Amino acid sequence: MIKTKVTEMLGCKYPIIAGTMARISSPEFVAAASNAGACAVLASANYKAPEDLRAAIQKTQSLTDQPFAVNINLFPALMPQDKLEDYVDATLAEGVKIIETSGHKAPEDLVPKFKDGGAIWIHKCAGVRYALKGASLGADIITVVGYENGGATGILDIGTMVMAPSVVDALDVPVIAGGGVSDGRGVAAILALGAEGVIMGTRLLATKECPIHDNLKQAFVEAKETDTVLALRSVGNTHRLWNNKAAQHVLELEAQKAALFELIQAASGDKAEKMYREGDIDLGVVACGQGVGLIKDILSVKELLDRIMVEAEEIISKLNKMSN
Repeated sequence: MIKTKVTEMLGCKYPIIAGTMARISSPEFVAAASNAGACAVLASANYKAPEDLRAAIQKTQSLTDQPFAVNINLFPALMPQDKLEDYVDATLAEGVKIIETSGHKAPEDLVPKFKDGGAIWIHKCAGVRYALKGASLGADIITVVGYENGGATGILDIGTMVMAPSVVDALDVPVIAGGGVSDGRGVAAILALGAEGVIMGTRLLATKECPIHDNLKQAFVEAKETDTVLALRSVGNTHRLWNNKAAQHVLELEAQKAALFELIQAASGDKAEKMYREGDIDLGVVACGQGVGLIKDILSVKELLDRIMVEAEEIISKLNKMSN
């Protein structure tokens, strides 16, 4: 069994964080991933009011006694920034002791609440400069993702193989790293780069418990590593998306220098939510990393994580033998 500073601090079985995914990281899915050994993250941006988040936390707690985190989203387009303190208060009031933040900047104003509430604060970012800022404010763990990552990729375009060790070398706090990780080889590689944990998102889309339509899951099984595109770079919010018709429409609008409102409408989460429910795989955009090309099957979250960790341990054991 692989034990790291992250498994010790978070109390999870495996050094795997099931990354927060908007409109997907529901109480049921989060509980399934945490029960399977990961530390999953509930997406507060899924909830329009702090009271709704409290209900979701309570539902998650009814489904698992394993640790999970709540993500507080710092992107103004996704969450009302004047309500962040209320969301943090709701999280702490329900006894959640792990809070992840992600967004354009570190949440300096919220740090006292994290500390006073006795929470472990994980700050997710996409570069050494941002990681140093988070750590300087008191982040207990820094999560960093490389260019292969699905969703927000940052502005630096640095791959995981360089990003992860650069951040590890710059910090004194434990690092969780990811971007393109879909199997045990990826987990072993991230740990070899000096990280204490691995964040995984795209691979978990193709699991039985993931609340998206089977049509989409099957499309991911058939996808290649080249089946993603970078969109919204023109408005300073680059996202890696699965290359379907909806993503192509966003790219066409960008090429036409469409208004920001048009771009936001084209990338609307409402369309994605309908796609997840009804199975029209071209209806909406979906954040998706290059690791989609490594997805070969649809398993339960437990089957997947167990297999991944067996693979990782076998690889590490093999490498140890090579040095003898």
